[in-house]
Amino acid sequence: MRGADAADARADLVRVARDGIAWPGDPALLLPDPASARRSAVLVLFGVLDDAPAHDGSGRVPGDLDVLLQRRSATLAHHPGQVAFPGGGIDPDDDGPVGAALREAVEETGLDPAGVDVLGTLADVPLPVSDNLVTPVLAWWTRPSRVAAVDHRETVDVFRAPVADLVDPARRGVVVHPTGRGRARTPAFELDGGVVVWGFTALVLAGLLDAAGWSVPWDGSRIVTP
Repeated sequence: MRGADAADARADLVRVARDGIAWPGDPALLLPDPASARRSAVLVLFGVLDDAPAHDGSGRVPGDLDVLLQRRSATLAHHPGQVAFPGGGIDPDDDGPVGAALREAVEETGLDPAGVDVLGTLADVPLPVSDNLVTPVLAWWTRPSRVAAVDHRETVDVFRAPVADLVDPARRGVVVHPTGRGRARTPAFELDGGVVVWGFTALVLAGLLDAAGWSVPWDGSRIVTP
């Protein structure tokens, strides 16, 4: 990647962190009691992370720009087997959402937080299935470090997804799934190896792609099976 390409991508994310994102869904309507909901944070970490090829040719994003993801254990009570960002509950000793997101990322992936440049926090996202309000912490990996699943009881895989693959309209669609209020449609992304990103993680990624100006038109009627 040319330096200007990385700088442009980072500048787009800085702008998103500054301007914010209006997520779909009102916590007051989606959560039983937003005031008592569990508070969590996730680390949404972008950077030039590896040499894995990307297949999209739109040129909207550099071909070696990645985002860090992990696959949750199938034995977990909430969101088993799903692809997720590193993150978890905010503890009293944490320095707010940023401290929680970094701590959880270290515990789950083993990354070196000294190489992470936090760009800002985004508006809370309601997660009704686990009664959570989740703060996405947007960050740039200035000095990538080795990552891997630390505790296989929680995480079975840690990987870097090429952002250009997420942008590729041929890999985008929606998942239709039951909720307490009926059936919902959420964004979905198909990655190599049969990996499907959907639910909360896909909603955040879709919002970021739109806000950063990286999205290209895609077929919103295309159904993906997770």
